[in-house]
Amino acid sequence: MSPRSASVNEAMRRRSRERLLQATVELVEERGYEATTLADITQRAGSARGLVSYYFSGKRALLQSAVHRLMADELAAALESEPRTADGQELLARAIDGMLGISVRHTTLMRTHMASILQEEGFIQCPEQQRLAELLRDTVAAWGADDPEEEYKLLRALLMGATVAMLLPGAPMPVYRLRAELFQRYGLDWAAGLPPAGAEDCDPATGVRLPPSARPDPALRP
Repeated sequence: MSPRSASVNEAMRRRSRERLLQATVELVEERGYEATTLADITQRAGSARGLVSYYFSGKRALLQSAVHRLMADELAAALESEPRTADGQELLARAIDGMLGISVRHTTLMRTHMASILQEEGFIQCPEQQRLAELLRDTVAAWGADDPEEEYKLLRALLMGATVAMLLPGAPMPVYRLRAELFQRYGLDWAAGLPPAGAEDCDPATGVRLPPSARPDPALRP
């Protein structure tokens, strides 16, 4: 049997890494971070334990890469949703909605992630984080930012703050209120992007739910 080519070996390593990241997301959401071991992750991924050490410095680094992969994948899906567009306003609205939606759908995972990056070791750079950064940077450039790098950093900070506000135990902020703040800051139309369910019943200026008598007639909604 002839040895595998370098390209085949690289593709296999990439798939193994992807399986580890996906298994991490699944298990942390199912069991929580502390109850998930590296052995659990490698077993779910069908990978050798040594691969974790090869790719990641430890479980925390693996978690951050896994969450950044999820965020980048969901952001890309939001930006590329139909109908496809090159309009910068619409793309930024989709990006904000996509990022806020992750915290709605993956509450346990995102709470764990935010706690992780606030530890002493801080933010871990990885290919998945770099892909996420590139997507957001390209989005603010399409929106018309004078300095896309600085605007990306500000948007990242605002989204992280919104994530903490949404996930704060005992005093969570509604997604609609946070969306309204972000949309106003960037001059985005409330109907743009991928509005969360119920957004049509909110005041676009504040994100506060309107009383039933003030809500648009459902028959007249697009």
